[in-house]
Amino acid sequence: VMANSRVKHDTIAFSAAVSACASAGEWESAIQVFSVTAQSAVQPNTILFNASISACEKGGAWKHALCFIGVMVQSTVALNTVTLNAGISACEKCEQWERSLGLLKMMQSDGLVPDFISYSA
Repeated sequence: VMANSRVKHDTIAFSAAVSACASAGEWESAIQVFSVTAQSAVQPNTILFNASISACEKGGAWKHALCFIGVMVQSTVALNTVTLNAGISACEKCEQWERSLGLLKMMQSDGLVPDFISYSA
């Protein structure tokens, strides 16, 4: 997708492309855009991961959302409340309430403060 373009490849461009795919309901395309970062010099950051997790959430792809969170946990990319809220929402939409609760517990154990979205999903 972006590999053939003249757009400067950075996290801002990738995040914008992933968000555009999510807005269009194309979560699978969002994952493809994210995967291009592995072929480029771009290191995914929290914003890019959050956009990808949100795309999965919008598409009901809770397993993919949890995979992104797992990659973040294993890497040096920091999770934040937005990250885990998107994961909680993805799980909730697919009736995976046990997993939603697990993410809420992860949020609290990581010292993150749950907000209205955390509890209303």
